[in-house]
Amino acid sequence: MTPKSLKYFIALSKECHFGRAAEVCNISQPTLSSAIKQLETEFNVPLVRRGQKFQGFTPEGKKVLEWSERIIADTDAMRQEVSKLSKILTGRLRLGAIPTALSILPYLTAPFYESSPSVFINVSSMSSSEIQKALDNFEIDMGITYLDNEPLKRVISTHLYNESYSLLVADTSPFLGQKTISWKEAVSIPLGLLSKDMQNRRIIDTAFAKAGVVAKPSFETNSMASLIPHVTTGYWSAVVPRHIALGSILPAGLSLIKLIEPNIVYKVGAIISDREPQPPTAKAMLGIIKKLGRDKFFKRLIDR
Repeated sequence: MTPKSLKYFIALSKECHFGRAAEVCNISQPTLSSAIKQLETEFNVPLVRRGQKFQGFTPEGKKVLEWSERIIADTDAMRQEVSKLSKILTGRLRLGAIPTALSILPYLTAPFYESSPSVFINVSSMSSSEIQKALDNFEIDMGITYLDNEPLKRVISTHLYNESYSLLVADTSPFLGQKTISWKEAVSIPLGLLSKDMQNRRIIDTAFAKAGVVAKPSFETNSMASLIPHVTTGYWSAVVPRHIALGSILPAGLSLIKLIEPNIVYKVGAIISDREPQPPTAKAMLGIIKKLGRDKFFKRLIDR
């Protein structure tokens, strides 16, 4: 059994196809198949259910997969810990973030890169449930997600900022020029919203319900990058986090109107798995976050 064979096994679990798994691992399919068969020989049990194509794992295979993910994650953490002894942190930092937090991430990754330029940073847009699953499966090192709306399990959390909401409108909107708008008023116009698999959408639906109305959007997407351009057409408005205006995300001709009645605020923060040892890259990012938090950086950023 080698780390490579365990990585091949993990790749097969993600791709559910021997050919695609081999391609991801940059090896031939016979090489991957041989490595899997060698694992089965070592454990003396079938690990993969085979037919004309991959059909899943046996119960023993599922258990081997669970340990493989843990072993590979711990091996990466070990390499990172050793690299720290030379005062140069190396390795990778895998971040999973809810779509509404993506505009905040550069304010984390930039100071992290400044302090640890030898670490490779990977950012993935995920739903909150995907972040929980990815942490449990050792697929990411840290998540940026909601802290107080739906239960989080087996994690350590650090608060970053409070998310409040605005109506994003085009310059053709009948509400253009208003400073505030009620959730009940907002439901009267065509809306584009994030899809229901996103926790942000569930938060928004709850806010409309508190106002005594039901939102019936005529456009849905799981991407903020897709939602905003649709508002520029003038056909839709959208409920978005207030901080979406950070940086250069908003195109010309769009405005934000604060949503009130009710005033909705949710906490967003960083989460890591509640296990030891922690990936040193994740611990280093937590150090950056704590420093920014002590300086009240995010409150100033969101409130400006």
